[in-house]
Amino acid sequence: MRLTMKPLLVLQRLHRNVRGLALIEFALSLPIVVTLLLFGLETVNLGLAILRVHQIAATSADNAARVRDSINEADVNEVLLGGKLIGESMAFAARGRIILSDVMPNGKTGTIAGQTILWQRCTGALNSADSQPHYGREGKGANDSSLQAMGATGRQIVASSGAPMIFAEVTYRYEPLVSETIFGTPVLRSEASFSVRERASEALTSVPAVTPSVCTRYDL
Repeated sequence: MRLTMKPLLVLQRLHRNVRGLALIEFALSLPIVVTLLLFGLETVNLGLAILRVHQIAATSADNAARVRDSINEADVNEVLLGGKLIGESMAFAARGRIILSDVMPNGKTGTIAGQTILWQRCTGALNSADSQPHYGREGKGANDSSLQAMGATGRQIVASSGAPMIFAEVTYRYEPLVSETIFGTPVLRSEASFSVRERASEALTSVPAVTPSVCTRYDL
């Protein structure tokens, strides 16, 4: 009889014993909590990267449009350097690209009237299909109607007579904070344009000892 009662007593004691219950619950919930935390951190990091890309595009276009009287290669290089400095914390120089285009009416009439890219300058090491000029390269539309506007369909913009514009295209390959398995490494893109203010000439002049940031035609 004693032998049969001992197992029952042990089971009763175990049933009443709650020591370690909180630890077990914590161990079971920890993977879920950590997963949610990492997902949240990655979401915030992606949001900040998108915001920073927009900031680089807007700031670069605005700064280039603000150069007064005339503009030269040194001015453009400073604008491009400023864009890379904004993205320094996310390694933008190595993972991104800025394309600045000076756009104005081509001065033609009739069927060949349109817009033209007077000059175009680039910086950044990103080499992908998304990092190429989406609307044409320097000289496009100069003698024909091949360029009518800049920007994606539904958000197009044109430079009016006497008011050229600076159009910025910025791309950046996202660098995950936690893991590529959450969002991958998408190429983020932003565009911005500003009208040129108080500039008498849009011709981009050379400066001794300053290397132009010409747009390399990448082979993909």
